[in-house]
Amino acid sequence: QVRLVESGGGLVQAGGSLKLSCAASARAFSTYTMAWFRQAPGKEREFVALISGRGGNIRYADSVQDRFSISRDNTKNTVDLQMNSLKPEDTAVYLCAAGGIARADVKSYDYWGQGSQVTVSS
Repeated sequence: QVRLVESGGGLVQAGGSLKLSCAASARAFSTYTMAWFRQAPGKEREFVALISGRGGNIRYADSVQDRFSISRDNTKNTVDLQMNSLKPEDTAVYLCAAGGIARADVKSYDYWGQGSQVTVSS
């Protein structure tokens, strides 16, 4: 069983930055691909970024490429999402997820955090 807890969300003006963190209670944390998804009201959950267990495979959604950066620290069981140049359309609940395969689809992830609200004002 893997427990994920997100932190770091909040309210920021357009153009600003936020950093999300996800703390995982998991044995063999480095064997899990970690990802961030987001879900806005009335919309489906969408992929944001993923990082493979050892960090060698990193992918981003086109909408956040060059603005967001994902990283992980396997000694601390954490994964971070640095978000820069935020836009109002980035407003959503951001969820951390853990899975065994480095894919961008929701079904590839077995464990989910409860989410952290990010609100970007215009």
